[in-house]
Amino acid sequence: MISLADLQRRIEAGELSPESAIAQSHAAIEAREKEVHAFVRHDRSAKAQGAGPLRGIAVGIKDIIDTADFPTEMGSSIYRGWQPRADAPVVMMLKRAGATIIGKTTTTAFASRDPTPTLNPHNLGHTPGGSSSGSAAAVGAGMIPLALGTQTGGSVIRPAAYCGTAAIKPSFRMLPTVGVKCYSWALDTVGLFGARAEDLARGLLAMTGRTEFAGIVPAKAPRIGVVRQEFAGAVEPAAEEGLQAAIKAAEKAGASVKTIDLPEAVQEAWRIHPVIQDFEAHRALAWEFSERHDEIAPMLRASLDATVGLTPKDYDDARRISRRGRREIGELFEEFDVLLTYSAPGAPPAKELASTGDPRYNRLWTLMGNPCVNVPVLKANGLPIGVQVIARFGNDAHALATAWFLEQALAKSS
Repeated sequence: MISLADLQRRIEAGELSPESAIAQSHAAIEAREKEVHAFVRHDRSAKAQGAGPLRGIAVGIKDIIDTADFPTEMGSSIYRGWQPRADAPVVMMLKRAGATIIGKTTTTAFASRDPTPTLNPHNLGHTPGGSSSGSAAAVGAGMIPLALGTQTGGSVIRPAAYCGTAAIKPSFRMLPTVGVKCYSWALDTVGLFGARAEDLARGLLAMTGRTEFAGIVPAKAPRIGVVRQEFAGAVEPAAEEGLQAAIKAAEKAGASVKTIDLPEAVQEAWRIHPVIQDFEAHRALAWEFSERHDEIAPMLRASLDATVGLTPKDYDDARRISRRGRREIGELFEEFDVLLTYSAPGAPPAKELASTGDPRYNRLWTLMGNPCVNVPVLKANGLPIGVQVIARFGNDAHALATAWFLEQALAKSS
């Protein structure tokens, strides 16, 4: 993979020109795109900007995010050729920081569940995950150093785990979702993919100007609470092996690690996530559902058809449960710096299963709004396995610092 931090250091030292850095990404896309299919648009004429902390950094934008220079088709034939007039604010944040928008990456239709043509860069017979398929695969394949995705259930953390990249789903609303096709306004979160935690921190610093992302170093002796989320169902042996490897490495590096159960109110919040997601999806996709129903991708269409009976009372009850869960989660961080859990139920499913994987280990944290970081742990039969580090709401910098600590601990133990 291409490290954003390494590129920045080389550009600042005068060892690499921004133009050469962008040229490297163009060449890498040309070399791997034919087999991975991560992009719906690649601007071969994209050039480096002359200034800004992200000059020389090529970025891919998930194709549900508006771009003035590219169509935004949302993975759906309904929007084929749709050309926004303006960039989404999150795209402008990148441009103002000097980044080069090199293309649009694939997304499942409306960031839901119907698979894209994208293949896993580690094994083309497996899914890269979804819905941010192309962004995860493009970074995982070493095409670009940074990409934007979105998460409503598990669509940043899970594909990052499947493609072996670092990724952050930031605290809810740290990054604006204006100009991003809405699926659920209470859940949709813009996230970043990169090679390592340091790369994500540098990307967020440049985009947001938040000083907490400046000078992040690996955490020292963090207090880690392990949550296996048994209520979410069983995991494959590979996922448990990955979690055990992370625990062992963290303890060896000086962390205190304790396995805990999540409170009942939090488990109940996990259960009602789909109620909030599906109720809001019916409002967000009301025009498409009413006017272009038969053109909606089949898995999404079936899901919308099945949930048409959700009532405002169902939704309001679910929102009350989610608020209780957030209070309980907040109390856990009195005892622990971060929580640690699976990023996915196992290795990426085979492509012929027509599944982008299951978000059941991600959806609670999306609903709670906490920052989550995927840390690649190991490979099972050549396929990546990841764990996710979860911090208190608003403490994204500490989530990244602890993820960096874990990366170093794993590197030493391997």
